[in-house]
Amino acid sequence: MTKKVQRLDRVIIRFAGDSGDGMQLTGDRFTQETASFGNDLSTLPNFPAEIRAPAGTLPGVSSFQLHFADHDIMTPGDAPDVLVAMNPAALKANVDDLPRGATVIANTDEFTKRSLAKVGYGSDPLDDGSLSEFKVSRVPLTSMTMKAVEEFDVTKKDAQRAKNMFALGLLSWMYNRPTEGTQGFLKSKFASKPEILAANLAAFQAGWNFGETTEDFAVSYEVKPASLPPGTYRNITGNLAISYGLVAASRLTGLPLFLGSYPITPASDILHELSRHKRFGVRTFQAEDEIAGVGAALGAAFGGSLGVTTTSGPGMVLKGETLGLAVMTELPLIVVDVQRAGPSTGMPTKTEQADLLLALFGRNGESPVPVLAPRSPADCFDIAVEAGRIATAYRTPVIVLSDGYLANGSEPWRIPDVSALPDLSVDFAQEPDGDGGEFLAYERDPETLARPWAVPGTPGLEHRIGGIEKSDGRGDISYSPSNHDLMVRSRQAKVDGIARSLDPLEVDDSSGDARVLVLGWGGTYGSIAAAVRRVRRAGGSVAQAHLRHLNPFPPGLEEALARYDRVLVPEINLGQLSLLLRGRFGADVTGYNKVRGLPFKAEELAGVIQEVIDRAE
Repeated sequence: MTKKVQRLDRVIIRFAGDSGDGMQLTGDRFTQETASFGNDLSTLPNFPAEIRAPAGTLPGVSSFQLHFADHDIMTPGDAPDVLVAMNPAALKANVDDLPRGATVIANTDEFTKRSLAKVGYGSDPLDDGSLSEFKVSRVPLTSMTMKAVEEFDVTKKDAQRAKNMFALGLLSWMYNRPTEGTQGFLKSKFASKPEILAANLAAFQAGWNFGETTEDFAVSYEVKPASLPPGTYRNITGNLAISYGLVAASRLTGLPLFLGSYPITPASDILHELSRHKRFGVRTFQAEDEIAGVGAALGAAFGGSLGVTTTSGPGMVLKGETLGLAVMTELPLIVVDVQRAGPSTGMPTKTEQADLLLALFGRNGESPVPVLAPRSPADCFDIAVEAGRIATAYRTPVIVLSDGYLANGSEPWRIPDVSALPDLSVDFAQEPDGDGGEFLAYERDPETLARPWAVPGTPGLEHRIGGIEKSDGRGDISYSPSNHDLMVRSRQAKVDGIARSLDPLEVDDSSGDARVLVLGWGGTYGSIAAAVRRVRRAGGSVAQAHLRHLNPFPPGLEEALARYDRVLVPEINLGQLSLLLRGRFGADVTGYNKVRGLPFKAEELAGVIQEVIDRAE
């Protein structure tokens, strides 16, 4: 039969099921095909920290949300247009997020009395009318998958596992997604297991065929490719972008990259990815703990490498002592903190922005460290390169504050022209520079205040290293009060001086008459930008600025804060940037703060912005 094709400008889909149902893989494959098709996109994986929570329970629900469009988008979307619910727990955990009229595709095979009771359903929501405001499609995904793969010699468990491919095939038909990439992926993944490969391919094709032939789905949908700036694009997650950025920084500086790291959610993917790039001079060391990881990285920096360590909040606490040593020895070191919800173990797979004050002040003594924060998954590449520039040019540890949302989320990334990347070449000290052939290990560059970087073993450049205060110039141990005062102020001046190398803060004030400025940092950029768009479309006038450099702040920030009647600062913490702005500039800022482990919704922020505008007027 002939089916209609309806044109849409954007769609938000959420796949949800048990942790073992393959929802992350399903969402990732749909995302990759969508990226190859040319849509703009943004994703939000959401999964429990437990390796395998009890099946069919609310704590065990894993989901993957994808927003794709024929135009520029900023977020994974506030509410899904389509929910694929693999069981009652997936439905119950996500149904409150659905707008009226949304489509629910429910795997009816799993809606048994036992499964319903396990999550507190007294009756079947597919039959009792509680879903009347949605378009409900009842699809026996499990049994149809079993039927599709019955000719293959696979276990019942493996056959049931293929139901995510059936769902992927159905959704691929519904939204006219390419299929070649997924077929190629399956052939690669199960190359050594031909029967499982055949079963998954059959399940995927069966899902597509079901959409094509069933009367339950009378319409398929088309979302045209987006009009993006010319270039070569690929889909990229924040962790992958940081990995590539670190490799790029290594090549641009001419230094071998050494990563000393201990696996921790959600930063582990950086360790995994960098371990694949030995051909680019990358060495990875999976340490026995966080302290060993950062110690090895700092040792590599002393030896002339680009030292890097990756972690999350709990690991940052353990790395504090070695970070202080890096400040004292004035060696380049990049510390990537992929923030997650805390305190303590907190919610390891959920996002937060609560490590800002830890990054700035979480060490003993006066130990200033530059702090950077990427604003999007793709921006993680540029921030990693920028961290390499600052660390090597100023001989200082640098902290990069990513977060779980950026790390796991993805978006199209325009691959940069390598020739356009900055020259970060490093000059090591080659010979003694003092009177009488003495090496002055702490003689500072007049522009950057960086001390010389001497590779161990270079003749004549022997010098003291360690955490005890150094004398100005010579670098010998010193307990002089006046010398300590000078060195503390010199280290602070070095970090403060980085601001001279930064571009002034860019303020987007399209109308020029806004009285309210929305100021954010890090991963809130997309939500804020989408909210600002909504307010402007509704006739509101509002300015937006975003901080990627948090220590030092970029030039022009103080002037921007003074220019507007009201400054709104949304953060996924209890007001850490707001505290800094009040203390540093005396700014009367208004914080908007939530710590739910999730990014802000654009609609929510738009309402808050409009309220601030109304008060300002």
